[in-house]
Amino acid sequence: MLLKINPKKHRIKVLSSRWRYRLLPLISLVGISLWAGCKELQSYMVQPEAIFVLGGHEEREHFAAQLASRHRDLPIWVSSGSPQSYAKKIFREAGISSARLYLDYQARDTVTNFTTLVDTFKKQGIDSVYLVTSANHMNRARFIGEIVFGTRGIILKPIAVECDRPPEPFKKILRDVARSLLWLGTGKTGETLIVP
Repeated sequence: MLLKINPKKHRIKVLSSRWRYRLLPLISLVGISLWAGCKELQSYMVQPEAIFVLGGHEEREHFAAQLASRHRDLPIWVSSGSPQSYAKKIFREAGISSARLYLDYQARDTVTNFTTLVDTFKKQGIDSVYLVTSANHMNRARFIGEIVFGTRGIILKPIAVECDRPPEPFKKILRDVARSLLWLGTGKTGETLIVP
């Protein structure tokens, strides 16, 4: 008994397999682009319920105080910012009531800015926030925030504070995205693994 092999059929299967591997990056890119577009649209359309300031530079708090004076009904959360007395002074001088101001000092870095407060926000019914941080820090903060806050359905509306510092390196973004994904799976941020 002789087996007949159809070379054309075999060739088509090989080409199909090759095309799948070539199309995979393109399909992934389209999927990521659609996800990012949806997030942008959500961010544009949402009416934030709080102002969330990532500590680290006092100009962020000054900017948040100005923002808070235009949005008089929103609570302001500052995560690991200036020392308490100084932060309160910034907001007091802008005419912001201390009853609206929440200072939280649990976070040690950008990932923990989000992970330490995400459940607090959710318990308070906060589903959207103005995210205030420096322009050079916004990309990393936004990636982390979309992952961590996204798990609880909290939408970010980023507002970057202008600064003269250069953008952060891409490897820092990748590292903290990996730490955010680690938090998703384990509840731990890998904070102790960071080399200063």
